[in-house]
Amino acid sequence: MVQSLAWQVRHYPDPHVRPECFELATVELPEPRPGQVLVRNTWTSVDPGLRLRLRPDAPSGYFAAFPVGVPMDGVFTIGVVEQTTDPAFPVGTTVWHAQGWRTHAVVDVAEEAMNGIARLRALDVSVVSPQTYLGPLGPMGLTAYAGLHVVDGLRGGETIWVSAAAGAVGSLVCQVARLLGHRVVASAGTDQKVAWLLDDLGVDAAFSWRAAPVVESLRAAAPDGIDLYFDGVGGDHLEAALEVAKPFARLALCGSVSDYEGEPTGPRNLFLATSKNLTLRGFRGSAHVALLEEMQARLGGWLAAGLLESRETVFDGLESAPTALADMLAGRTTGKTLVRIGAGPGPLSMPELNSVG
Repeated sequence: MVQSLAWQVRHYPDPHVRPECFELATVELPEPRPGQVLVRNTWTSVDPGLRLRLRPDAPSGYFAAFPVGVPMDGVFTIGVVEQTTDPAFPVGTTVWHAQGWRTHAVVDVAEEAMNGIARLRALDVSVVSPQTYLGPLGPMGLTAYAGLHVVDGLRGGETIWVSAAAGAVGSLVCQVARLLGHRVVASAGTDQKVAWLLDDLGVDAAFSWRAAPVVESLRAAAPDGIDLYFDGVGGDHLEAALEVAKPFARLALCGSVSDYEGEPTGPRNLFLATSKNLTLRGFRGSAHVALLEEMQARLGGWLAAGLLESRETVFDGLESAPTALADMLAGRTTGKTLVRIGAGPGPLSMPELNSVG
């Protein structure tokens, strides 16, 4: 038997995520049966969508809520195979799967986890770091790419506004859109993040949503209006996008983080979608697994050429996972938030936040 440390929900947040909402449990794992492998996890993901599952009922159609008192399941993670019953996954293979926020997991090789996106997959780590597959070459990259795809944004040559632009998905959308030839307007929550978007990622305009009413800042940054909007915030941001959108603009609705720990706030001007002939397209990256290989080829090429930056905020030690989630939801992280399993607690020093090899 192998013992695994695994996070589980002690009680649901009300409203804000805090470390005391979770407890770390010791779980006895059985020997792998035929069609299973034992994985030692090395990196685990921290994503805004986890907050939607930290409630008695997750939104209809989304991944199920995390039960209280049970190890959290359906969290993207990277690990190394330590025992195997399948020759396609020999010992030592780096893989991704859906049993994160724990040290070890017994994984079914054929399980279609998380709509198939997190099915056990062997990863090539000869060129990129393993955690890259939790960011630009994994679910974050797929979400960014799929969002542009569903609103016909992969052809380039238009004006796009990206909210939550300093996050894992938003920062990729900004860069992919710029590489495709769009004029990119970005927004984030601090002046430091705005400077990073302008100076490092090369967006055309950027603003802090805290500095002035969002619609005023957006009009100043996009005086001719926007053709596309990639929404990770909802609320007043979506309201501003409807206001500034050109006729026949397309809006990709990825998330609504402004509502995750509070009451929904709008938008109040939804009729503009009718009067302007707008397209509002909700989507989830996991519904577009068919785009995974295409996305990895394009973003992988840009990474190899040094044209794409993937910034990481890394917390060391599995015990840091709840703090990492709380910090991310509070806007205290930049880029992809990750937990590196097996070291001490706390965030790494700033020089180590910039990554991907």
